[in-house]
Amino acid sequence: YSDFVEGLRPVITNNGDMAFKLKAGTFKVFVEAAQKNWKLSHGDSGIVKQMAVNAAIDEFLSNLDYGESVFKTKNGTEFIIYSADEDNFYISIPKNEIINKINIEMMKVRQMLESDVEFNAVKDVAKFFKLKTGTHDNTYEFALYKEIKKYLENQEIPDTDNVTERKYVFIIDEINRGNISQIFGELFFSIDPGYRGEEGSVSTQYTNMHDDLDEKFYIPENVYIIGTMNDIDRSVDSFDFAMRRRFRFIEVEANEHVGMLDSLQDRYDVSDIKNRMVSLNKEIEKTDGLRRHYQIGPAYFLKLKEIEEDKPFDILWNDYLEPLLQDYVQGFDEVGEIIKKFKTAYDKINTDNKTAEAEDSEVSDDSES
Repeated sequence: YSDFVEGLRPVITNNGDMAFKLKAGTFKVFVEAAQKNWKLSHGDSGIVKQMAVNAAIDEFLSNLDYGESVFKTKNGTEFIIYSADEDNFYISIPKNEIINKINIEMMKVRQMLESDVEFNAVKDVAKFFKLKTGTHDNTYEFALYKEIKKYLENQEIPDTDNVTERKYVFIIDEINRGNISQIFGELFFSIDPGYRGEEGSVSTQYTNMHDDLDEKFYIPENVYIIGTMNDIDRSVDSFDFAMRRRFRFIEVEANEHVGMLDSLQDRYDVSDIKNRMVSLNKEIEKTDGLRRHYQIGPAYFLKLKEIEEDKPFDILWNDYLEPLLQDYVQGFDEVGEIIKKFKTAYDKINTDNKTAEAEDSEVSDDSES
């Protein structure tokens, strides 16, 4: 969950100390990008303002001479920004002997700039953050607001009419190899088509650590999740029925992708390889206790690329296919006979090809005579 949605990560502070910081996981970052596109493509004015504010902050920081540029609060106190990251402005106050360094949260300044409130004094900042009286930090939040607002006024407003809705596709390979319900956590509900959009917003497990305690998370309708899985993996059983209901299942059969084998044509007779695979899979499918899900896909035959020794088909069988098939039929009656049938099917097509070629040759000789 902490890798996928969000969790605490160790960070080194500007003072050289180690601390833990809440960071968005892979899926949350991906979804936030999709949310942005969804809002823009549907003419959401809030996201337009948010983009303008982000651009203004970036421009302010790019023009900043860290450790040199001097700013003043409304009461005339001088301060210097000696560093900044995605979370904080790090401020030095040279003439303050009691508190000469403070951190101002960038999120708070951003919230002020994104709001429609006009801030004219420090008391307006305190009121905005629902404080009874102004704090020391409010003084510098107000000063930074005034400085960055100059850049905001020069930002061009994006034209949302030209933004088209895009599809954001998140692919989870081998989706059943993790406990998917625990990894998604409360987003278990959000991925359901009936709970998409802001109406299906949920509080995450780390809501109490967000800058905005009312912040909720949702998955927009332009997000598509594709999971791949081999459902015969006996050691994997974590894809519960409740999660299954939220997915559409599409079966991909082994023989559907034989075209992958065309990459072997420089070294092998590809038709021979395809015939071997099809013949073997037919034998697997008609074996009691197995079914078509146990068929061998073309990826196994692509291992021929790596085999440099003589008799590559024997090596492919002995080192890759036979051990796998042995696992499939472990515990069956007459395992030896079953494996022998698989080997015959694997080899049989080669004999048939030679016989067919010989027959074609005889026909050709007769026609010439």
